[in-house]
Amino acid sequence: MRIVENEQNVAEQMKRAISEATTAFGDGSVFIEKYISSPRHIEIQIMADNYGNVIHLFERECSIQRRHQKVIEEAPSTVLTPALREKMGKAAILVAKSCNYVGAGTVEFLLDDTQNFYFLEMNTRLQVEHPVTEFITGLDLVALQIKVARGEKLPLCQEDVQIKGHAIELRVYAEDPMNDFLPSVGFLKTYQAPKGKGIRVDDGYEEGMNIPVFYDPMLSKLITYGKTRTEALQKMVSAIKNYKIEGVKTTLPFGKFVCEHEAFISGNFNTHFVKNFYSPNHLEVTLKEKAKLAALIALQVYLEDKAKLRIPTTSS
Repeated sequence: MRIVENEQNVAEQMKRAISEATTAFGDGSVFIEKYISSPRHIEIQIMADNYGNVIHLFERECSIQRRHQKVIEEAPSTVLTPALREKMGKAAILVAKSCNYVGAGTVEFLLDDTQNFYFLEMNTRLQVEHPVTEFITGLDLVALQIKVARGEKLPLCQEDVQIKGHAIELRVYAEDPMNDFLPSVGFLKTYQAPKGKGIRVDDGYEEGMNIPVFYDPMLSKLITYGKTRTEALQKMVSAIKNYKIEGVKTTLPFGKFVCEHEAFISGNFNTHFVKNFYSPNHLEVTLKEKAKLAALIALQVYLEDKAKLRIPTTSS
């Protein structure tokens, strides 16, 4: 991908893109599209059956990314108005109908800072982040997908689907956020997932397993749900603290950093969050501050315990 800021650079950047594409893929085809400088990444979940029925299950906010790959998703988005949500939902349905789509799918858009949205792509499958949609709608998307595959009609219409509460998902990758999110492989000496009401963990690993270099580095999906976004955020921070993983580096500390950052809490962020707000130094400072606070608390407890009057007991 090449970003062209002005017209006189089009030819040069086109040549570079063609050369790179030919070298990497053996195909120098180039697509030209509008560049959105500070976008939000908003996707709409859709479900369609074999009888022409298509519904959307609202949006997911997927703007917290590293290397253009999602790390944190949430539903609903903090930036969409009811009118914009309806407009984007209808657009997603039209995309599905235009190609006679059947099954679960996701229509992805970029949203600019003046709330214009642009089609990005359609993922013709159930996506990693579907649990946040399941939480806010109360629907089982896997079950719906199976019903459609069996030739059944969708058992609900658009008016039956409502947003209830808020959900956030953190992709727990075996990556080192202190080292440019490079993959971390090793032996899972400790693996204890958090539990509790409004906490869901979808994973495929357990304590004692090896994390190899041959597969996607995602260990699990940590999802929290609350009646409000604030509640979901608080549960996420608590769940991250109670997620015990030893043996490999993970994105858990990064997830906590994001959930406690003012830009994310306020909802004022875009796909450049990592570039604008995050660095290993920021995370290191945060970790050191928390370690210092823990040490001070431990010292205070020790001194209070030491100051207590102790009466020796005598044995008869």
